[in-house]
Amino acid sequence: MTTRVGLTGGVASGKSTVAAALADLGAVIIDADALAREVVAKGTPGLDEVVAEFGEDLLGSDGELDRPAMGRLVFNDASARKRLEAIVHPLVFERIVALEDRAAEDAVVVHDIPLLAESGRADTFDAVIVVDAPPEVQLERMLTDRGWTREDAASRIAAQATREERRAIATHVIENTGTREDLRARVAEVYADVVSAGSRSD
Repeated sequence: MTTRVGLTGGVASGKSTVAAALADLGAVIIDADALAREVVAKGTPGLDEVVAEFGEDLLGSDGELDRPAMGRLVFNDASARKRLEAIVHPLVFERIVALEDRAAEDAVVVHDIPLLAESGRADTFDAVIVVDAPPEVQLERMLTDRGWTREDAASRIAAQATREERRAIATHVIENTGTREDLRARVAEVYADVVSAGSRSD
């Protein structure tokens, strides 16, 4: 039986690194962020809907969605974020169902969902992995690794669930404050636990 796992973490927590490590261990990764980009790519009905809702100013010169501009708009305006989600989420859900249907029967299918705590869908998974880092570590990574301004970084953190809210939905917490080797070792531990739990429930 397929084991469905939710993977989440705050911005710059290291969630993408954990997802890559899980893929190396054999998990099937379904990346909600990648799908959210896919469903509003140039030429899609999703992009047409976004432009109809928010205007052509959000299109780049190449006809693609100007994602930084869209990000600034929705992360500082809860109403705009809800309107965008109403367009994107149903389209992403359709793609998720199709990808799950293609996975092997005994697969560990990991859904990489940045806003899992906010969505209220944590209880739809067999397990939830939360990648955790203190806010000051997240902030430092955004400033040094991504070149964001302190204001943009702080507003992005503030727009997401709190660290405590994410940890409250966790079956497994992966602390990402050590070395990359520490992180990979912890990911392997958690993956083994998930596989073991899945085999016991068959």
